[in-house]
Amino acid sequence: MRMKILRWGMALILTAALTGCGYNDFQRLDEQTSSAWSEVLNQYQRRADLVPNLVATVKGEANFEQETLTRVIEARAKASSIQLTPQMLEDPQAMQRFQAAQGQLGSALSRLLVVSEQYPTLKANQAFGDLRVQLEGTENRITVARNRYIQSVQEYNVLARSFPSNLTAMVFSYRPKAGFTVADEAAISAPPKVDFGAK
Repeated sequence: MRMKILRWGMALILTAALTGCGYNDFQRLDEQTSSAWSEVLNQYQRRADLVPNLVATVKGEANFEQETLTRVIEARAKASSIQLTPQMLEDPQAMQRFQAAQGQLGSALSRLLVVSEQYPTLKANQAFGDLRVQLEGTENRITVARNRYIQSVQEYNVLARSFPSNLTAMVFSYRPKAGFTVADEAAISAPPKVDFGAK
């Protein structure tokens, strides 16, 4: 009888301990983070899918800068070659490589759009205008998807670092996930220089 009471007592203590350990929260947040990451990838893929049509439309412009087109094509190839699965989200270096490749593609596309302003026939091209609007919409979607991913990672990482759930994280090897970082934090933290005297 006494042994039975002891077993029930141990079972109750173990159940109470497991309830506050955060195991189920880790499962929920891990799935939430993976889902948010899939949406980020989905939006980056949408952008990459627009590039061939954009390049083909721009190539129709007789004197368009070939170097700019080449940069866009090369940046798309590099961005498409780096695959970052949800399982790799705990690797900050893999995340940095992925971000760098996506940043190069974004930069090349921005340059393409800026240079295209110098070509009136291209600006008047309906297909180019439609692709430009789609690209701008996609960039907005990428921003929203990245923000959702950042929030998911933050929630997961807080759970992984908080007591007592950090003990569960250690036992089950739940490491903090890598978030997005800014490529050149010093450059964006400096105030912009404004000179109204320049002509």
